[in-house]
Amino acid sequence: MTVETAIRRLAGTLVLAGLALGWWVHPGFYLLVAFVGLNLLQSSFTGFCPAETILKKLGVGGACAVPNGKATPGVR
Repeated sequence: MTVETAIRRLAGTLVLAGLALGWWVHPGFYLLVAFVGLNLLQSSFTGFCPAETILKKLGVGGACAVPNGKATPGVR
């Protein structure tokens, strides 16, 4: 799994979790959704993503990642 894929999955999971918790537990959890949205927005302008830094330190996108996003022909 690439870091980009992991970030998208993490963001989607946090948004859905924040919405569910805000609906069923307490409206304060909607701040989690706002936080994720603001981080996505600022990273689109600055190129800096805190989640990317954390995921790389955890080893996501290591040896299994495909370099330059191009797979080797004939390899699945």
